[in-house]
Amino acid sequence: MTASSNGAFRGRLRVRAGAHPRRIALPEATDPRVARAIIELMRSGVAHPVIVGDPREVVPALHDAGLGSEVRGEAPIIRPSELATEFTELLLELRGDRITPEEARAAVETPLVCAALALRTGLVDGVVAGAVHTTAEVLRTALHTIGTSTGTSTVSSAFYMSLVPPGASEEITLTFTDCGVVPEPTAEQLAEIAESAVHARKAIVGDEPRVAFLSYSTLGSAEGGSVTRVREALERFRARMPDVVADGEFQGDAALVPEVASRKAPASDVAGRANVLVFPDLNAGNIAYKLVERLGGAQAIGPVLQGLELPVNDLSRGARTPEIVDAVCVTALLAGS
Repeated sequence: MTASSNGAFRGRLRVRAGAHPRRIALPEATDPRVARAIIELMRSGVAHPVIVGDPREVVPALHDAGLGSEVRGEAPIIRPSELATEFTELLLELRGDRITPEEARAAVETPLVCAALALRTGLVDGVVAGAVHTTAEVLRTALHTIGTSTGTSTVSSAFYMSLVPPGASEEITLTFTDCGVVPEPTAEQLAEIAESAVHARKAIVGDEPRVAFLSYSTLGSAEGGSVTRVREALERFRARMPDVVADGEFQGDAALVPEVASRKAPASDVAGRANVLVFPDLNAGNIAYKLVERLGGAQAIGPVLQGLELPVNDLSRGARTPEIVDAVCVTALLAGS
């Protein structure tokens, strides 16, 4: 997760997560950044960190990171070795056609796989990893142990972009999706990505989503294969979520700027007011969020994984401690949705 400032959205995340703290597994506690995040979570109480790993390794890491007597209580530790027999049987049930008993035993003794199976069995409410593991490892583990949500086959991601637009006095938070997983989504995948983003936004931000499907065209101003695909995605989304306000295809300014919307799409309930932006492909989404963050000064929280049956979130391997806490808060809110 990345962030450019301590914005109001980050503060609201902590308040909302702390209202109903959840048990979030952290299988990389030997990393100093994660260890410091665990200590901060223990101090603030916004979530209940659950460490997954060998106590002989994680306890010294916590003390090296600054754990002291001012932190009351202890974070529970799940020892993969103690659950190895039970979790080996479970993993064989899930993937027995693709993994041997020896491979399953070795896998469940790793903290990442153990954390995911702890989530599946209800020992924890969510998992945050990726400070040490690659995105591919986190995603693969989540898919093999948790699977996708009912009604979707697409795992995607979103960034929550908070900024004060030019000429405005209040911060807004926009959902940018997909910015990190699906390179060239089909119309059906775009509809699924939008649906997952709506569910996630309701949990994380708590407002009513207004969905804009983005393109280089606004309501027929241009034609092309990509435009046709975006239009089809909008229709599929409306069939999936008829009660959610959605429109398109829109250029970015028509989706976000009321003055432009009044000229380009005066009859739209979404134009100029969108808060969920569905990008036509990964190139557009990834480029857009980085430009808005780096040049527009936005606070970017993400990537937030979408479309999984239970909440697992990935970290950038360059994540700093506050960003790990952000990820835990987001995961906790998704767990409560």
